[in-house]
Amino acid sequence: MSTIETTKIPDLPKWASLPDKQTVARTIESLKSRGINAELVSTQQEALRVVAGKIPEVAEVMTGASTSLDQIGFTELLKSGKHHWKNIKDEVMSEKDPGKQREIRVKATGAEYFVGSVQAVAETGEVVVASASGSQIPAYAFNARNVIWVVGTQKIVPSLEQGLRRVWEHALPLETARMKGLGYPGSMIGKMLILERERVPGRNLTMVLVNEKLGF
Repeated sequence: MSTIETTKIPDLPKWASLPDKQTVARTIESLKSRGINAELVSTQQEALRVVAGKIPEVAEVMTGASTSLDQIGFTELLKSGKHHWKNIKDEVMSEKDPGKQREIRVKATGAEYFVGSVQAVAETGEVVVASASGSQIPAYAFNARNVIWVVGTQKIVPSLEQGLRRVWEHALPLETARMKGLGYPGSMIGKMLILERERVPGRNLTMVLVNEKLGF
């Protein structure tokens, strides 16, 4: 898939509306049937408590770049040091040598707990992840033993096809606008991952759906 950069404002009501309870319930059941644990919480504050409660003390924790994690306060919690986890992300960001930092990033995809988000979730259970660098994709696909995604329910779409459209028509334009607002040229989609189902023994994929608009 080619790289696309755009500042077009997407159709917000189409891609950012919260679904009804029945749609969320169907999606949770579909995710479970594909080997992905799923649960619904009502607020960002509840999401933070639930996610933090799933990570044992002294566990290694790595995160993918995620507006959703920023919004619920998990990014700030990890930075604050007010926890008993081993913050792998801090190791990555403190290393200034590009070569050594890349080595740490590669190793970090196998962290005990990898926390992030996704760009779309189909009611039929498929999960779509889009990334500029692709650094989190190995963790999501195989390397991390425990993956936790925090996902606003506005990311639920009827089908995988609609999920892919949501990435290109909604998530990418908003991320491009955000990056330009920070002084960068924009964003792009470098890698994409479709999780069809999880059947690797010993892996635990969990999606915490939040009944609020989170991320793009």
